[in-house]
Amino acid sequence: MTLTTQFYTMLSMIGMGALFGASLDTYNRFLNRSQRKRWLVFINDLLFWVFQALSIFYTLFSVNFGELRFYIFIALLCGFAGYQALLKQRYLHLLEKLILFFISLYNFFVSMVKKLLYSPIKWLVVLLITLVLSIARGLLKAVTFLLKVVYSIITWTIKLVLSPVWWIVKGIWNLLPNHLTKRVEKLYNKMAGIYTVYIKKIYRVIDKVKKRFKK
Repeated sequence: MTLTTQFYTMLSMIGMGALFGASLDTYNRFLNRSQRKRWLVFINDLLFWVFQALSIFYTLFSVNFGELRFYIFIALLCGFAGYQALLKQRYLHLLEKLILFFISLYNFFVSMVKKLLYSPIKWLVVLLITLVLSIARGLLKAVTFLLKVVYSIITWTIKLVLSPVWWIVKGIWNLLPNHLTKRVEKLYNKMAGIYTVYIKKIYRVIDKVKKRFKK
């Protein structure tokens, strides 16, 4: 290994030590250990350390083809210690500013999407629903009015047609003997009683069926 390669190796390992310190602070800032389950924290820690080890080995391999020397670990410690002593507070301050910036940027985009897309679409949908409901109510009132008119016309037509028939039947009824009319009245009352009994039975059956379906 030449002196130039050793020099580049030392510089790269010092840089990786400082980068490891920054990565560790960033990882701890976003992990929130106290709010996560232990098994999830364990998996995240394992993945973090594996990724850091692979990154350091890849950098070392790129500089000196992966040759390990004792001074490499010293360089990593120096880089980490230098970060802790000189750069940690500044980096954490910058990290918090970046987090606040991206949060503000996200909130800005969300508010813009709501104002430019969500709100117009929402009011358009509300307007369409209001129009549809208004048209439906108008049509329902029109149909109800027409049905009432048709019902009134049919009722008056039936009365007009049946009135002469009713007067004729009433006149014939008055001309019949009393004993015959009394028999007819008795037969009518009997048939009405039978009809009422059957109607009550039908209503009872319907009530039973309704109760069974409710259960």
